[in-house]
Amino acid sequence: MSESILIVDDEREIADLVSLYLENEGFRVVKCYDGKSALACIEETEYDLAILDVMLPEINGLELCRKIREKYTYPVIMLTAKGGETDKINGLTLGADDYMTKPFLPLELVARVKAQLRRYKRYNSKREPEEDILTVSGPMMNCKTHECYLNERPLSLTPTEFSILRILCQRKGQVVSAEDLFHLIWADEYYTKNNNTITVHIRHLREKMGDSFEEPKYIKTVWGCGYKIEG
Repeated sequence: MSESILIVDDEREIADLVSLYLENEGFRVVKCYDGKSALACIEETEYDLAILDVMLPEINGLELCRKIREKYTYPVIMLTAKGGETDKINGLTLGADDYMTKPFLPLELVARVKAQLRRYKRYNSKREPEEDILTVSGPMMNCKTHECYLNERPLSLTPTEFSILRILCQRKGQVVSAEDLFHLIWADEYYTKNNNTITVHIRHLREKMGDSFEEPKYIKTVWGCGYKIEG
């Protein structure tokens, strides 16, 4: 069965064009042109990926992203206006996995959709012959079921957050640079990202783990080098 994609954009021409490109690739697409109807779709149906415009009437894309993260972990790509750096950071903080700035090339968006779905499937795959369970001081991760616990308390993580924490746990005691995290997670994608993306995801992870920036117990910053989790 083909993956289902939710597209939410009040600019109908953009939503219809993106839908056409995705349908040509074999995806099933559901389109919404306002936040209210999109919220109903999100609450009633689980999708494989969502593409959300930030600026929407009634309920904006950031609020929709927050609603998705209350129940689901599937990838979310945000569409932002040119120069909307605050929207990008807010989107990542609320659990978005990626963003694109308008105007964009539809083929690049399709490439990002495929990359996000590949990564999401890989981390939810039943074929994890080694390191199914990762345990360090505090976090425990089940790579088979995509579940994470902190001192036996469940953590709801986005696919990107899960990936970052998994890499740090796999390399416990070692410093992993932001650049290495970046390439390990997005190596198969040809487009350019900013290393600030990693910083935002680390900050969001710390918030979910109740970790302080000044005296972190779990994810520690090694200034000028990167991040690490002790064994």
